Amino acid sequence: MHPLILGSSSPFRAELLRKLNLPFKTASPDIDETAHEAEIPADLVKRLAEQKAIAVAINHPKTLIVGSDQVAVLKGQILGKPRNHEAATSQLRLASGQTVLFLTGLALYNSETQRMQSLVEPFEVTFKNLSDEQIQFYLEIDEPYQCAGSFKSEGFGITLFDKLHGNDPNSLIGLPLIQLISLLNNEGLDVLQPNPYS
Repeated sequence: MHPLILGSSSPFRAELLRKLNLPFKTASPDIDETAHEAEIPADLVKRLAEQKAIAVAINHPKTLIVGSDQVAVLKGQILGKPRNHEAATSQLRLASGQTVLFLTGLALYNSETQRMQSLVEPFEVTFKNLSDEQIQFYLEIDEPYQCAGSFKSEGFGITLFDKLHGNDPNSLIGLPLIQLISLLNNEGLDVLQPNPYS
């Protein structure tokens, strides 16, 4: 069985992958994440997930590589990672009382056979009507400046929402595990076997 590599430097994605009880290593892909002209959000995250996996594959022959990318979309506009307090405040003001669509691109690449499996997993988040005081209080607690949409759903961010809708809440954190299990199974790796690597 090929070893497994998570093509991401995200500690959140690594923590999610540990749920599957599989040995894996991580590697940081170095790619240009700029959107192409007229590229729609779903195409962007799928392409970037694939490119991340392929970038890692260059130095890792005979491995299964997981790539993932995520964007938040509000009224057709992509909300990127805010990077700072002011941008996060602006994003949460925009999201207040709105439904934001999170699109997570997932790719599994077999670097020996060059087989690529990829998909896009949607997840909707409906925000409460948030006051400026509530937004500032939240940001001081979670400091979600490296998170698309300016929140950490695995942390205090859960307090911001009225409703969540989707097939896999893990996708909101950045790695759709239910879909990944299916992709791994297609490569002969059954996570429900006691020792899939034996």
